[in-house]
Amino acid sequence: MPEKRVIGAQSRKIGGGQAAPAPAAPEPEAAPRRGRGRLIVVLAAVLAVVATGAFVLLRPSEPAAPVEPEPGDTVAIEPRNINLADGHYLRLGFAIELVAEVEEVATAQATDIAIALFTGRTVTEVNDPERREELKSELSERLVEAYEGEVLAVYFTDFVTQ
Repeated sequence: MPEKRVIGAQSRKIGGGQAAPAPAAPEPEAAPRRGRGRLIVVLAAVLAVVATGAFVLLRPSEPAAPVEPEPGDTVAIEPRNINLADGHYLRLGFAIELVAEVEEVATAQATDIAIALFTGRTVTEVNDPERREELKSELSERLVEAYEGEVLAVYFTDFVTQ
């Protein structure tokens, strides 16, 4: 008698009682990663925010409005005769107003600056009200510069020409 063969399910192997593992499906090709593109965009945005914050915080602030110094003591300068042109002279006395922090200054330099400014000018020039104000402003500027900000203003106390 011929042998009988039993044909069973194809998933079963002959001679073993375990099912054969299902063949693994071939892996699809790796798709390009989208995560790197997003990461670059996020990093660029974070960098832009940090740069803007640093610019705003570290930029030089607008200069504050200069603080006006408070007026202090006034120092009178003794009147002096100053030679003008054509044999005339000017008797000039003035006072300098100091800033509040300064109590006193040496007046010799102020007298010297005034003499240098007015010497040799004509009587007509120093008697003209507009020109007198210009000379007073120039004297004030020179004194502020010479005394390095200790002088606030200049006032004529004696102004006589002959």
